[in-house]
Amino acid sequence: MIKIGVCGSSGSGKGFVCKLFSTYGYKWIDTDRVYRDLATPKSDCVKELRECFGDSILNPDGSLNRKSLSKIVFEGEGSRQRLNQLNKITHFHIEKETVKLINESEQNGYKGVLIDAPVLFESGFDKMCDVTICVTAPTELKLQRIMSRDGITYEKALSRISSQLTDNDLREKCAYEIDNSANADVEKQILDIIAELKNKFENKNN
Repeated sequence: MIKIGVCGSSGSGKGFVCKLFSTYGYKWIDTDRVYRDLATPKSDCVKELRECFGDSILNPDGSLNRKSLSKIVFEGEGSRQRLNQLNKITHFHIEKETVKLINESEQNGYKGVLIDAPVLFESGFDKMCDVTICVTAPTELKLQRIMSRDGITYEKALSRISSQLTDNDLREKCAYEIDNSANADVEKQILDIIAELKNKFENKNN
């Protein structure tokens, strides 16, 4: 079973691409969703985050308040360093659950899995993948998507993008790119990649 890593900066539209991709027999593993499932009161993950970033990141019930954590991580000087700390803490817990989901997907007969990770390379998730794909889009479009989705200002959205790898960085690291700009034919790009991967991996296994 092929393991495909999917990455892209905030606002690139990875979720849209993965949802469409998954309709062709691939299991979509959203590591951000895995992270949310781990953000329960008294979990080891939340305990470590609290020790690093303080009590203000918690909801009254002790679960993780992701908006409060994002504000601390992304705003102001040193955001890249704080983001690295966040990724380091969460990586172990997310990876453990992701491996479990990969194994379940293989047992259930999926063609492959899509490991959707916004920090695919920074977290080391790329090492468990057979191939990697980056989702890209123009910066202004990404900013509009972030502001609309999260209800934040242009400046805050720009700060978030600036703390992440650029599209050019991701292009250099990934085997494939999916252009998710306004008028791009995303489905055709997905089908082209599927055909190429099928040919490559079938030949490899024969």
